[in-house]
Amino acid sequence: MGVKLNKLDFDQGISKNDLLKVLKKEARSIHIQDIMKASNFIRDDAKFMPRKEREDYIARFTKAFFARIKDIKDDLDEYSGDVDPANLSEFLDIQNQLAQNAHNDDEKCFHHIACVVATYTAFVREESIHPVGTRFPGGFKLRLVDGVYLCPVKDKQKDTPSALCRFCVSVQDESVNR
Repeated sequence: MGVKLNKLDFDQGISKNDLLKVLKKEARSIHIQDIMKASNFIRDDAKFMPRKEREDYIARFTKAFFARIKDIKDDLDEYSGDVDPANLSEFLDIQNQLAQNAHNDDEKCFHHIACVVATYTAFVREESIHPVGTRFPGGFKLRLVDGVYLCPVKDKQKDTPSALCRFCVSVQDESVNR
């Protein structure tokens, strides 16, 4: 399968393994300069956060990008089943729209990497899109408890048009006051 992520045929079944092959190709096209540009965007995006949260946010997401790109390239697992082509198509449409609305090259790199990583995480691995430990406003964190991803903001974000929450396997963390 020599197809790119934005050229997938959504009119036919797409196995998780075929999607992984496409994602591996995309991951190999991401260079260190792209990750550095994405990190610049993250740094700029976080400039108004409190210092401690900002530093944690920048470090966590930059590290997550490096780690997940490596995970994709090195993944030799076999995944059973197909992805829902309509769901994947909608997910990629949102990602493409975000990339098209990017203000500069740093932001475009961020959205490209985020798209590859989030597609892998949500559709191949069926894991939370945000890394475990991600901080959200109010000091709440995404947690993994007994194999269930608990998100403190899932219910508040799942209907936001540009949010990817509706594609994420996380569930609302009920211990967080709404």
